[in-house]
Amino acid sequence: MKSCWKKRELTFLILYALLFYIIIIRRSLQISHDYSHKVFGLRPGWVPDQLNDVSDAQWRNFRGKLHILTVVFGIFAFVANMLRAYCQLKAKGMAVVWLLISLIYLAYLHGACIIFVLSIASANFLLVKIFARTKYFSSALWTFNLFFLIYNRIHEGYSFSTFGQHWAYLDNFRGAFRWHICFNFVILRMISFGYDYHWAHQGSHFDQKKHIQRCHICKAGKACYLHLQERSVQNDKFSFSIYLCYLVYAPLYIAGPIVSFNAFASQLDMPQNNYSVRDVSWYGLRWLFSLFLMELMTHLFYYNAFAISGLWKQLSPMDVFIIGYGVLNFMWLKFFLMWRYFRLWSLICGIEAPENMPRCINNCYNLESFWKNWHASFNKWLVRYMYIPLGGSQRKLLNIWVIFTFVAIWHDLEWKLLSWAWLTCLFFVPEMILKSLANAFQAESAFGEFIFRELSAVAGSVTITCLMVANLVGYVIGPSGINWFISQFLQKEGLPILGGMFITFYVGTKLMFHIDDAKKRKHQH
Repeated sequence: MKSCWKKRELTFLILYALLFYIIIIRRSLQISHDYSHKVFGLRPGWVPDQLNDVSDAQWRNFRGKLHILTVVFGIFAFVANMLRAYCQLKAKGMAVVWLLISLIYLAYLHGACIIFVLSIASANFLLVKIFARTKYFSSALWTFNLFFLIYNRIHEGYSFSTFGQHWAYLDNFRGAFRWHICFNFVILRMISFGYDYHWAHQGSHFDQKKHIQRCHICKAGKACYLHLQERSVQNDKFSFSIYLCYLVYAPLYIAGPIVSFNAFASQLDMPQNNYSVRDVSWYGLRWLFSLFLMELMTHLFYYNAFAISGLWKQLSPMDVFIIGYGVLNFMWLKFFLMWRYFRLWSLICGIEAPENMPRCINNCYNLESFWKNWHASFNKWLVRYMYIPLGGSQRKLLNIWVIFTFVAIWHDLEWKLLSWAWLTCLFFVPEMILKSLANAFQAESAFGEFIFRELSAVAGSVTITCLMVANLVGYVIGPSGINWFISQFLQKEGLPILGGMFITFYVGTKLMFHIDDAKKRKHQH
């Protein structure tokens, strides 16, 4: 009976979702066509009679330089892999190879500003070596790195002329890419190196035998990322050459994904074997298909152009919802493509980094799973180097405020990002309270289980709405746009749209429950 009801429910949910996307796609095509002459950032595209939305600067730069990046990384990968194979190079040898390759890459990206990168990195190395075995280590490491994180941004990467007029000529050779933007990732790596070195001298609490028994990857004779990260490397791996190689490793330098020092140094010694040549090829083909989807999306739907131009403020509440939803999906696919592109090259070169965005944006119904599955490698970094040292789950309500404030400052010094961070924390608090209550609740009957599932779906609907608002505030409209955005849905014309939005998110959450149930059944078999 229960199984039959669930099948009927699933059929209804799928039909509703299909109808929802038909309406969204049809209306998106209509407004993109009607307003194509008014929005900013459209350029001639390869689809006949269609303009291409390249209004997003990040995507425009990445897409425009994709062919050059591919040739450059192809040459880098060929040289590094050939030298590893013919010279039988291990960690120290490969560190020198990748350091030379990466410094050539950085010289093009940053020009003379490579001096700033290497100077700060060298100072951090000395600090770690001096303070690693003292009680002042954490405060010294964090003070140093937070200072440069903020100071670099305030001064926009410094000018050589501030150090004396005889250095001013170097300001003419600043490269193609602002060094202080990339340096945010370098700071995460410097902290990772520091803590991994610090913990190596304290003794590891990681139970390898117990982990291998539980992990299906390690059971098969391979090494999962968690095992590589938690297992301390030998002391000789904490050398200056391997450290610098880790900081500037070309495939992951610009955008990540973020890999811990332990995991990087281990794979520099023994290249990853979790992905075969066939797996990497399939990974690359899936990436090409995703790129094709992005190209279709930007040629047919001008979501980001509407948001950038501010034109969506003149549209109906229904259209505002469609554009807001479309912008978030565009952002997800943009970062998905960028992160997986660089991870693909890293895999080809023998370094496996954690996968960012392992789950689709439309398959997350709570804040915790959303952030675990968005910038997933950054989330792993935050858990290892901030959340656990701050006290972990014992101080969870306090920790989230510290962590999300750091995440906002790490992205940029902007009020809209701090607003995003604190809004997210505000939405997180009731979710954590409800989760703890839900874990204590045990449904004793089929009716009780039904009620619990329905209430969870309603909570999921509210959470998805909160996620939409927080991300649009943080990345699109800013804190000044909150009142306008909310007022669109609280007026007479917007209330039915708000109701329909909640119902749609409720249906979406129920569909996600069915997906989770199917995954559990698969794992049980």
